Amino acid sequence: MADSLSPADSPGLLLWRATLGWQRAIAAALRPLGLTHVQFVLLASAWWLTRVAGEEPRQGRIAEHANTDPMMTSQVVRNLADRGLLTRDPDPDDARARVIGVTDVGVDLAARAVAIVEQVDAEFFGVVADRGELLDILRRLAA
Repeated sequence: MADSLSPADSPGLLLWRATLGWQRAIAAALRPLGLTHVQFVLLASAWWLTRVAGEEPRQGRIAEHANTDPMMTSQVVRNLADRGLLTRDPDPDDARARVIGVTDVGVDLAARAVAIVEQVDAEFFGVVADRGELLDILRRLAA
């Protein structure tokens, strides 16, 4: 019988557990703002693309940036627009596409949410001695 790894030696299981812990912390921090984690990711992506990168992104570009499913992205973006956080204007070059904008209310909420998420990240990942090495590892794993 082959030796089996203990759970403490399984990188996949440990990554799973760490991810769940991090997701719980993010969800709890965003709850008072009325945002789910995926709503935050898509709002922050739209904010970054429009306000920082200077783009006029379509929903597909936001899904690409956030690495989310395009259909789910469409539903969440519609919900955020219904809440007055985003705009969804018809694309003048493609009747099927929507140009996404961030309202002033959305900018304010995105900025507050990003600050909160950055604080959660700082606390959660504070146990890591070399943040640069962690980021290097995560970039390689995400590639």
